Amino acid sequence: MQQTLVLIKPDGVQRRLCGEIIGRFEKKGLRLVAAKLVRPARELAAKHYAVHAGKPFYDSLLQFLTGGPTFAIVLEGREAVAVVRNMMGSTDGAKAPPGTVRGDFGISVQNNLVHGSDSPENADLEIGLWFQPDELVSWTVADQSWIG
Repeated sequence: MQQTLVLIKPDGVQRRLCGEIIGRFEKKGLRLVAAKLVRPARELAAKHYAVHAGKPFYDSLLQFLTGGPTFAIVLEGREAVAVVRNMMGSTDGAKAPPGTVRGDFGISVQNNLVHGSDSPENADLEIGLWFQPDELVSWTVADQSWIG
């Protein structure tokens, strides 16, 4: 089974969308294996978004992520990275299709509610930034054979 990191960013937390967003992933068949509400330090945000260092929006991105609570979760399931990315929708909520998280709830590019790992390799790295190994809980869903 594949794991992926999902961050419900400060705008999603402030808008009280955590339950709605997590519920969508669970209904799809993904399993929640870790969760915590944090206010990320700038150092963590900088490591998380290191790929964007030097870009014009980098500082505002760090300021946004550290500006309020973030709900960090790890989801597990078949093709979890691709499933989450498809369910989130495109980065610009104004262009994301209806039925996706961003398409249903977002209209901004930066304040786009969620982050999801973009590859299995990055998922492993990002999960390691946000969670200690003992914070991941391995378990089996009773209806797993029906999900795939």
